[in-house]
Amino acid sequence: MSKQSRRDFLKTTAIATTAITGLASKKTKAEGRGVYLPDKAMGVLVDTTVCIGCRRCEWACKTAHDMPTPPLENYDDRTVYENMRRPDYTSYTVVNEYENDDTGKFPIDVKVQCMHCNQPACVSACIVGAFSKLENGAVVWDESKCIGCRYCMVACPFQIPAFEYQKAIQPRITKCDFCSARQAEGKLPACVEICPVEALTFGKREDLIQVAKEKMRLYPGRYVDHIYGEFEVGGTSWMYLASQDFSKLAFPKLQRDPAPGVSESIQHGLFAYFVPPIALYALLGGVMWLNKNKKSESEEEQL
Repeated sequence: MSKQSRRDFLKTTAIATTAITGLASKKTKAEGRGVYLPDKAMGVLVDTTVCIGCRRCEWACKTAHDMPTPPLENYDDRTVYENMRRPDYTSYTVVNEYENDDTGKFPIDVKVQCMHCNQPACVSACIVGAFSKLENGAVVWDESKCIGCRYCMVACPFQIPAFEYQKAIQPRITKCDFCSARQAEGKLPACVEICPVEALTFGKREDLIQVAKEKMRLYPGRYVDHIYGEFEVGGTSWMYLASQDFSKLAFPKLQRDPAPGVSESIQHGLFAYFVPPIALYALLGGVMWLNKNKKSESEEEQL
């Protein structure tokens, strides 16, 4: 094979590889983008000044998701508050307790679960589209698509997605799904439905913001002037009111910019030089083809 034909082949292979890689890169950037629809997105407003830490929400969540569930009376045990807890594969939501700044007042109890961000970092970071955001605001996970890369865990600003490390075969990513199946049936999320003191208010997200602002207007001494989740990382479906600074209640201090801006830069940096299998096979095939022809030419010269 002549030098010119070899050069033409390499040029063609390079162009094809670049095109394929470019398409894969564009696909990676475009896939899995959540869409926030203000007129359809639902949410929950959590009033931590009302919560009594009964943990009925934990029991209801387990029951609704067919998880191993202790008897309801077991949740009256408040020694659980001696340690900080996080949602995991055994519990999609947990309640933690914090000391109150106002001496003599009851502790502050805070329910924790997926925040269901308006522009979810987990959705953006997932390279196979296993995470998606539904029109009602719920961020859900599709087991059939997941490849176990766990980028969602790294990307989440609230450190919510959990992994079943204890399972050797088909471990899952687990987190609150906002009871999307119940919502589809016209039901309330299980935790909201069971709350005995109505610390959880379910409704359209935009309406809940107005409810929160009205509460703060009517009781200015009861709440700090901050609706957590209204603007953090672009806004979340779950929002909170509290009597003291949220940083004292283990809420991360976050900016208004949506988290996907960060996760995408990380993801696309990692995959900037990613070569998809088709392109890789094309390159390997080209190298093998060139070597074969080079050997053939060498044999011809020896003759």
